[in-house]
Formats: sequence, structure tokens, C-alpha cells
Amino acid sequence: MSSPAISLISSSSFLRISHVFPTKGNAIQGNAIPSCRVSSLKPPSLNSIFIRIPYGSYKMKKASFFKSSTPVSPVMEWQDCTAKIEVDVPASVAYNCYSDREAIPNWMPFISSVKVLEDKPDLSRWSLKYNAFSRDLEFSWLARNMQPIPNQKIHWRSLEGLPNRGAVRFYPKGPSSCLIELTVSYEVPQLLTPVASVLQPFLENLLKSCLDRFAKYAKSTGSTQ
Repeated sequence: MSSPAISLISSSSFLRISHVFPTKGNAIQGNAIPSCRVSSLKPPSLNSIFIRIPYGSYKMKKASFFKSSTPVSPVMEWQDCTAKIEVDVPASVAYNCYSDREAIPNWMPFISSVKVLEDKPDLSRWSLKYNAFSRDLEFSWLARNMQPIPNQKIHWRSLEGLPNRGAVRFYPKGPSSCLIELTVSYEVPQLLTPVASVLQPFLENLLKSCLDRFAKYAKSTGSTQ
């Protein structure tokens, strides 16, 4: 009889596990090998596997068999946040105020700076600094302004850095007022994954407070135009 071994034979329909122990005499002959059939185990990508492991080293080999050599990257979760406010200025005034990207830190305190690229005015570099959830958060990204709809819509998406995209929509409510809807979609940073469940309502409240500040800013700016 050959040396003791554990054999795993897999096909697309079943997994066969055979364990041959050393015996005295000829108690096990021919193909009379104890085996079991497990119909529910199907390897995802291998049509057949045959592994022969010397008896006595099973634990070590078992660990290496089930351990992947390729690191698995965590899947980040995207979240959407929306805030609305009615502003006592015409939609055209609100649109012009929000189009000035470098002025955005005036009503978004967590945005430390926005710099429009001189040679590519549709691109801008953003920096975020804020303390939340007992953490000092700092992120940056390069964003591209997509083709706007004058007095109706401004929208963007990030090209590098913190993944995000969003839009600001302006709905006239009369000759001297409008409704502003701000939507921001972002990929939850790995640093904030433990608080992902409370991140969305927190940011929606933060965006609402920013729109409150914007309403005052637009009204004061509109009165000087």
C-alpha cells in the first residue's frame, strides 16, 4: 500500500474527500476507500482539483489551501445627501453666486479652499478640513465642472482624490425667489466606515446649514448688484 494520504477530488457536481489511514494487513484493498459526497460544495472557478497531502502535515496544508494569496480590497459604499432651501433672490442671482467656485468656502466652512486652474477653468482643486466624530478630517480632490444649464443647474464630478459628484439645481419660485436643491454623492472614506450609518444624516444637516449661510450670502451679494 502507498503512503497514507488525504485526497480531495472536485468536479463541477461534487466534492469527494478520501482519507486513507495506515492499516495492518489487507483490510483496505482495491478501491474500497472510505469517502463522502458533498453536493453543495462547488468550487467557483476550478473544474477539477486533486491534492495529495502526506499524512501528518494536514493542518499546515489545510491552512494554505483555504488562504488566498491575493489581498481583497474592501468595497467602498456610496451615499447620497440632499438639502433644499428657498432663497429670497432670483434664480439668476443664486446661480451666479454659486458659479463662483472660489467663493464657496464663504458658506461651506468645511471647505478650506477652492482653486480654479488658470489654464483649464472647468477644473478646480478642492481642500476639505473639518473635525467630526472625534477625528481631524482632511481630504482633497480635483473636480471637473460639467456643462451647466444657465440659471438652472451646476454639476460636477471628481477626477482624482476623494471620489464625489453632485449637482445644484435652481427652481424659480417667483420674480424674486427660488428653491435651491443641493445633492452630493460621495464614496465613504475608509477612515469613516465605522460611522457610515450616521454619516449621511450628519452631512445632510451640515449641507442644510451651509445652504442657510448661502441664502444670506446670496441676498447680500444680490443687493449690491
